[in-house]
Amino acid sequence: MLKFKLLLWALTKLLQRAAKTNPACAKYIEDKELIFQIQTVDGIGRYYTISNDRIFSSPGLFRNPKFTMTFSNAAKGFAILSAKDSKDAFLAGLQSGDLTIRGDFVEV
Repeated sequence: MLKFKLLLWALTKLLQRAAKTNPACAKYIEDKELIFQIQTVDGIGRYYTISNDRIFSSPGLFRNPKFTMTFSNAAKGFAILSAKDSKDAFLAGLQSGDLTIRGDFVEV
């Protein structure tokens, strides 16, 4: 569980760096107002806020995010989020039920 929490925190730093160094990412978050979260079924998670061309995160869960990625448990979440071939890992997680996505699929 601790590795999952640390990974979610590190994801914030990676997103913030991408917004500063990647022009496509900076353009994507420009003028965007969005809150999404990543969590486990048992309620461990973090929510991410994109606002004023910046990215922030907070521990815990948000009441009404635009979309939510929910993992069956912290170990599965860590494995999928840290996989080298993330696209295949996400698809496999969706197919197996270890990952569910709820909300606005366009924003995912």
